[in-house]
Amino acid sequence: MSAANDSSPTPEVASLDREMDALGARARAANRLLARSPGPVRNAALLAMADALGANKDALLAANALDLTAAEGRGISGAMLDRLRLTPTRLDDMAKSLREIAAQPDPIGEVLGLTVRPNGLKVGQMRIPLGVIGIVYEARPNVTTDAAGLCLKSGNAVFLRGGSEAQHSNGALIDVLRAAITAAGLPADAVMTLPSTDRAWILAMLRAERWIDLCIPRGGEALIHFVVENARVPVIKHYKGVCHVYVHAAADLKKAVDICYNAKVQRPGVCNALETLLVDANIAAEFLPLMAARLGAAGVEFRGDAETCALLPQAVPATEADWHAEYLDLILAVRVVPDVDAAIAHIETYGSDHTESIVSEDYSVVQRFLDEVQSSVVIANASTRFSDGGQLGLGAEIGISTTRLHSYGPMGALDLTTRKYVIYGSGQIRS
Repeated sequence: MSAANDSSPTPEVASLDREMDALGARARAANRLLARSPGPVRNAALLAMADALGANKDALLAANALDLTAAEGRGISGAMLDRLRLTPTRLDDMAKSLREIAAQPDPIGEVLGLTVRPNGLKVGQMRIPLGVIGIVYEARPNVTTDAAGLCLKSGNAVFLRGGSEAQHSNGALIDVLRAAITAAGLPADAVMTLPSTDRAWILAMLRAERWIDLCIPRGGEALIHFVVENARVPVIKHYKGVCHVYVHAAADLKKAVDICYNAKVQRPGVCNALETLLVDANIAAEFLPLMAARLGAAGVEFRGDAETCALLPQAVPATEADWHAEYLDLILAVRVVPDVDAAIAHIETYGSDHTESIVSEDYSVVQRFLDEVQSSVVIANASTRFSDGGQLGLGAEIGISTTRLHSYGPMGALDLTTRKYVIYGSGQIRS
């Protein structure tokens, strides 16, 4: 075979694959122990992890300060820097999420849909862990604790590969979590990391079909495309969050302004922030100036269609790219639409299957919007910012899936399980 046709891995790739095999074997062994562990033991480990965050707060903030200084030196700012930053309050929130996960019902071992067949066999499905999960993420140290907690709750081992911009924060967090897990009597290798932030190690993990049962990337669109294009293992993903609010003709306008302000301004650099506002033509002349005064005072820039620009002189004419945009910034695309049909059609054309909201007091229209919009989260009369695992009662989320298989929307511990058939017999044989 010629060298041009030789698909054998290079020595460097082969060496990484061998190292990944050794790490994967450790994670699989930890997963087997976790899958057999009683729920109360896993809950005790989660509570120990939460307590450890508080006990090590100063060291964790010091590690984060190193990352923040390096990030500022590299010119990182805005939404990325905000996602990277840890504060005492954020650490408290991370510990709170772990305690909320511990308080949830045990997702492992539940038998669903038990039925009796004509031959007397009892057939059901039992929830079991997925196995070993790889998480690839950028600039968000809270993902480290959320992912570790959700995976441990659901009996899965996890590889946490955070970005280089958060290497000190993530390294310190993982050390604290592993020590707490060990003290609770579970294997430290329930939570693992890769030896380097080099992308070659991500590729090694994505090739490790024998060990990795699922990969979940969390970060920018470029990172997610990189994972999808190189993975040999299943991937759950969402590329971006182009979230819409539709203000219907029957909306309470004050309520609508409050919802739009919260959805856009409260934290613009996250995937559930409002990016495109759709306004019914029947109320546009009254609503748009009210909305623009409130959001404009917070520094929001408007990019609008012709009708919007006619009503808001400060608006910049929108281009086709604006309807596809996830700004993650104080920029809002605005379109005036004739009715709910046009709003739904716009979302179908430009949406990212993430989160959409309608503001209306006409509940027949509200219900139609909820029924017909097929995004992973559809909301009536509330901010898109509620599209979040913690806000929806999951304790935390390991990611938001817009792929529909096997999960859709914010994913909690239950979404990190699969089901096996269990059959109870009394001596039946098949004829």
